[in-house]
Amino acid sequence: MTLPPIRTDLRADPFIAGMTWGWTGVRGTWARPAAADSMRAMAEHGVNWTALAYAAVQDTAQSTEVPFREAPTVTDDEIVWAIREAKAHGLKVCLKPVVNVGDGTWRAYIGFFDWDVPGEPSWAEWFVSYREFLLHAARIAEAEGCEMLCVGCEMVRADSREEDWRSLIAAVREVYSGLVTYNCDKYQEDHVRWWDAVDVISSSGYYPIDRWEAELDRIEQVVAAADKPFFFMEAGCPSRTGSPARPNDWSLPGFPSGEEQLRYYRAMFDACERRPWMRGFMLWDWPPRLYAAADAAVNDDYCPYGKPAGDLMARHYRERTAS
Repeated sequence: MTLPPIRTDLRADPFIAGMTWGWTGVRGTWARPAAADSMRAMAEHGVNWTALAYAAVQDTAQSTEVPFREAPTVTDDEIVWAIREAKAHGLKVCLKPVVNVGDGTWRAYIGFFDWDVPGEPSWAEWFVSYREFLLHAARIAEAEGCEMLCVGCEMVRADSREEDWRSLIAAVREVYSGLVTYNCDKYQEDHVRWWDAVDVISSSGYYPIDRWEAELDRIEQVVAAADKPFFFMEAGCPSRTGSPARPNDWSLPGFPSGEEQLRYYRAMFDACERRPWMRGFMLWDWPPRLYAAADAAVNDDYCPYGKPAGDLMARHYRERTAS
């Protein structure tokens, strides 16, 4: 039975002052006292939304099975715990199931022949397994009242499989009544041809510090043509020298630098503030186990906790949600 229609326009809602929590969703790291402490600390930074992100791990980029019920993926109980914990802090929740590759290949390279070939792994086989993963998450999201579900993340080679995505999203809507989004990768906003199938456009905004205006100009055309709300499902920068020029590179060599991360956050917030169509962020990212605040100066990862960027984020978020 088709669920009743819902309101699908975020443009009248408050700014999405969001943060991604829990990555990579390793079994045993959620539903712990340390995870509860982490969630509480995140909520204290002016956050009103969180994307709860976890991964199922397929063996290779050409594997067709997404084994989401197995370790290292968090259990259903852990997912439910995280949703309820976030809601206890007054946060809206986007559930974000993601597929990773066990051999370290980035999920953007998951792919198969454009047409099915007997005896070879195929898109058809992969989407059967991926659909099972997503529908399982959608049922949890519906049962727990998640306001949004993200049906995919940075699946660049899969983006062209328009009919497969449309079919998947239609199946999701049979069991889930909240907002549906897809998180395309950076530079891909104008390459997805099925934005009309989702309620909200989102992308990974890891743009170099000197490219914000140009990339927002490009994205603005996509948003206007689709007439859909838009926010950055991922965005941010490691607190590391050199990272503002390559914010997507988590392995870039450099030294810990809270000032570099702060410089990037300022540029990102300032550029996006000038775009009234930009509905907000789910910044990357807040781990389920936080480092000690005293160690923030030597931490060079994306999390802004205890760093100058964290203070800026909290002020910016509170100002935007108060207006």
